[in-house]
Amino acid sequence: MSDSNTPGLSGVPHVPEVPQVPDVPHVPEVPQVPDFPNTSAAPPVAPAYASATPPPGYGAGPAATPPPPGYGAGPDAPPPYGSPPPASGAPYAPYPGRPATKQPILSILALVAGIIGILGSPVVFIPIAGGIFGLFIPAAAVVLGFLGRTKEPRAKGFWLTGIITGAIGVALALLSIVIWAVVFANIPNTGYSY
Repeated sequence: MSDSNTPGLSGVPHVPEVPQVPDVPHVPEVPQVPDFPNTSAAPPVAPAYASATPPPGYGAGPAATPPPPGYGAGPDAPPPYGSPPPASGAPYAPYPGRPATKQPILSILALVAGIIGILGSPVVFIPIAGGIFGLFIPAAAVVLGFLGRTKEPRAKGFWLTGIITGAIGVALALLSIVIWAVVFANIPNTGYSY
């Protein structure tokens, strides 16, 4: 085997030259601070001011204005935490801002009853009793949905879903009753005679 780097020598590896480290430049010394003689042994004293009042805050003019009242403070502010309740018959003052809205309870109940009626639909396939029990919750969803429609028109998504899912649940329960009635009507009457 011959080395292409050394054509005259065979079998002896070529040793590369070791690079030389460059000289590091000389860093100058840090100059020393001269010592100044201490003329007094006592620490310096702050100058005395004409009055002992603190200086005014930033941007304060000759007469500082009082800070604005806290959030909710005003003539209609609620009583602070821990204060005694108002006299009997005197209601609490309402919080300022937008008035409290009434929750659409009937519509939410219609939605929940309709969903339970759909999820509980396998119970309607128990002979006769399942169909009868399967009618109650979906029927309640339909009734609550229509009540929510008249009393809570803004909660349309809730009561409409309750009506639709309740109607599907009622249809499944009625279908179950009809199917089981047909099945039992077609069973041959054998074995029992009077």
